[in-house]
Amino acid sequence: MSADRVSDIIHEVTGGEPEQISQAEPATFRIQPEKLITICERIKNDPRLYVDRLSCITGVDCGPETGKIELIYHFESVTENLRFAFSILVARTEGSAPSLCGLWKSADWMEREVFDMYGVKFSGHPDLRRILMPADWQGYPLLRDYRVQQEYHGIEVNPESDQNNPKS
Repeated sequence: MSADRVSDIIHEVTGGEPEQISQAEPATFRIQPEKLITICERIKNDPRLYVDRLSCITGVDCGPETGKIELIYHFESVTENLRFAFSILVARTEGSAPSLCGLWKSADWMEREVFDMYGVKFSGHPDLRRILMPADWQGYPLLRDYRVQQEYHGIEVNPESDQNNPKS
């Protein structure tokens, strides 16, 4: 299915809601965070799209000066051979988005990864806790202004040193 056809169907299904922000494959649409669940329910249940897979959720820190984090949701339909993405903007500090775990089980770990790396909370998530970093780690490593803590449980944390390659 062509990107233009996907765009036409998404605009029809959502009542013209999302703004298309990328013409490149996959076509990407910006939506409001509070409309994410409703729009995702519509695209999942529309027989022309048959979105059977949420393949990825990723975050992009837009920087401290913007105060925003962009979340990008990649969707696929195996039977219809189509791919597209939705983008939402959330606050960089105390940012929150609705959880898609109720629609796609794959959202579980993806949302936990975004939470762990960027600090974005997902309302309605059944088990939102760190998945990559230790539970008591300070900060969120993929934020642009992240600073590694100096010590962790009595162990000096020094990102400058390469312990696998000792100097002679």
